[in-house]
Amino acid sequence: MTGTPEHTALWPAPIASGPVDATVTVPGSKSVTNRGLVLAALASEPGWLRRPLRSRDTLLMAEALRAMGTGIEETVSSSSGDATGGEAWRIIPAGLHGPATVDVGNAGTVMRFLPPVAALADGPIRFDGDPRSHERPLHGVIDGLRALGARIDDEGRGSLPMTVHGGGALDGGRAEIDASSSSQFVSALLLSAPRFNQGIELRHVGRALPSMPHIRMTVDMLRAAGAAVDTPEAGGEPGVWRVAHSALLGRDLVVEPDLSNAQPFLAAALVTGGRVTIPDWPEHTTQPGDALRGIFTEMGGSCELTADGLTFTGTGRVHGIDVDLGDVGELTPGIAAVAALADSESVLRGVAHLRLHETDRLAALTKEINELGGDVSETEDGLRIRPRPLHGGIFHTYDDHRLATAAAVIGLRVEGVEVENVATTAKTLPDFPRLWTEMLGPARAAAPARKG
Repeated sequence: MTGTPEHTALWPAPIASGPVDATVTVPGSKSVTNRGLVLAALASEPGWLRRPLRSRDTLLMAEALRAMGTGIEETVSSSSGDATGGEAWRIIPAGLHGPATVDVGNAGTVMRFLPPVAALADGPIRFDGDPRSHERPLHGVIDGLRALGARIDDEGRGSLPMTVHGGGALDGGRAEIDASSSSQFVSALLLSAPRFNQGIELRHVGRALPSMPHIRMTVDMLRAAGAAVDTPEAGGEPGVWRVAHSALLGRDLVVEPDLSNAQPFLAAALVTGGRVTIPDWPEHTTQPGDALRGIFTEMGGSCELTADGLTFTGTGRVHGIDVDLGDVGELTPGIAAVAALADSESVLRGVAHLRLHETDRLAALTKEINELGGDVSETEDGLRIRPRPLHGGIFHTYDDHRLATAAAVIGLRVEGVEVENVATTAKTLPDFPRLWTEMLGPARAAAPARKG
């Protein structure tokens, strides 16, 4: 936590004076945008990303790739009617090279996806970032790269800061890693694997893998770019992924809306008994956020998916839920916020790995909801939430975007919630406060004046 005005400012969360009724256009997926950038930078020909997410995490990824020699040209067509104003990025692969310094911020995708790319560069690439990035695990990527022939100087930390001494190529081959603390370790090594001289045979050893939909997203995007990938789900050996050496195609990729970032808006419909439509919700997707359709329906709403998008409708009642979120852990803060407003107890399981995310999300949610009068306790692998009448107060975010949006959801029903550092939402959801107040509309939102 810093003492700058941006971090200490308190945002009075608007109260909903009635059911919401809105259409909210959600920006593009961070997960798809950053995977698309990496694959395009490694391709054998130029490609396009259309409707990319422009946020702190994606801009850090783009700047890092530029620093290593990739050309990225940004264009905007004001005549387009899509959500980004027709924004498109043309990615022009070039010889990857150092020396360069990469600022990862606190972006897991940047700190984990780019060291394998750096191993293919000609020269040293130094990685550093926000103080919290030094605490986040990176050992799976480091151990895997060393097994594949890379030279990395991390002074034995298994975390940032570190330098990857790229040799212009990487042998590849077999590697064993423990990815139980982050599925991004697997995705990181798979994304660059087609460029390794021998491809990769990657074996996960350890506890169950979290966030499997994100690995499936990586595999699907690799295959769409021309890579040959053998996976456990496709009849391969359990816990083993194989990617053959090959050239990658330059694609013209339209980025889906970020379904996880749609969560607070769908939650608003649920907790106010209203209705929210998210345009362009895909019929088929590997995004974890698609699980919200089932989870929020079980908690008391209903949804309809049409050609226009997903419409979610609340009933005016919110029910507790007992759910394993191991595959969709990033949804936990928003689900916890809804559960704190429910009519019965909730148990959120399978998310012990959230203690290693942007912050310790389990400890943070417990502390902040309880300080508003809630009754949340940590379990070995999640949270137990017993609804209690809540009251206003400051909700700290710990530089975590999903803590900020969770606080906004609670603020719809609880007067006097003030969100510390709502600006942290720019990590993946730029201009969240404007989107939130526009969803509520002037007739339905009541933002209390901040005290002091």
